[in-house]
Amino acid sequence: MPRFGQVVTAMVTPFAKDGSLNLDGAVRLARWLQDNGNDGLVLAGTTGESPVLTDDEKLSLFETVAKAVTIPVIAGTGSNDTAHSVHLTKEASKLGVAGILAVCPYYNRPSQAGIEAHIRAMCAATSLPVVIYDIPVRTGRKINTPTLAKLANEVKNVAGVKDAAGNPGESARLMTMVPSSFELISGDDGLTLPLMAVGCTAVIGVATHWSAVDHQEMFAKWNAGDTAGARRVNARLHESFAFETGDDNPNPLPSKVMMNHLGLDVGDARLPMGPPPAGLAERAAKVMANLVAARTAAQSAAR
Repeated sequence: MPRFGQVVTAMVTPFAKDGSLNLDGAVRLARWLQDNGNDGLVLAGTTGESPVLTDDEKLSLFETVAKAVTIPVIAGTGSNDTAHSVHLTKEASKLGVAGILAVCPYYNRPSQAGIEAHIRAMCAATSLPVVIYDIPVRTGRKINTPTLAKLANEVKNVAGVKDAAGNPGESARLMTMVPSSFELISGDDGLTLPLMAVGCTAVIGVATHWSAVDHQEMFAKWNAGDTAGARRVNARLHESFAFETGDDNPNPLPSKVMMNHLGLDVGDARLPMGPPPAGLAERAAKVMANLVAARTAAQSAAR
């Protein structure tokens, strides 16, 4: 079993009607996710609206959720300011979390040497395992394969990479250059199955908010050598993958709408994400109904 489990959700951050952090809602959601197929949670990541959370809000969220669940909680403490990231990593490490998520510094487009130094500084600030987060579509910088390999081989608490770079071929090359303990974790729901072929053992997902059980089934079939079965489960999830983000409904708007549809009351996203577009709630209901129907059909076919 991977260090943080096979299926980990990058959890949305619940807000109250007045826009304040809803810690009671976070506890309810975290426990519901745990009860519905998730092996672990990431807090204050992209889906958790990290850029609009204050440090105090992040630390309160980390501590409260880590106490409320029995599954591992990974704290998103990275930013584009190394000193700030180091400070937040040190503080988060005192609160019972199981690991740290270190995103590539965004917006300021540092060199590979700068990225490496930034991640080394974050790793040095904690004894916890660190997952490097490579998502160039958001950060404006790809963490190059040699940089990732160097960190994996030289920094003892680098545990793996959340790979949202969208290049399974390059991911395959990386896996030939790292220690066997290094974990390739899918950070792109639609590429989880392709990444399994090159060594991926887990996903930190978005659609896993409502489809963790399906992801568990897909991993189980793949691990048992039933590649055709894994493909069938993946096909069941295509509509969820298409729903989870888009130009008019960027992540995390769809996930928040879906959780509200399922009765979890996570509120709306903070600006600048904007309100959910018209029709998104109806689309969420359709996506969920279709997924439930597909599960039922698969269960009937297996009898």
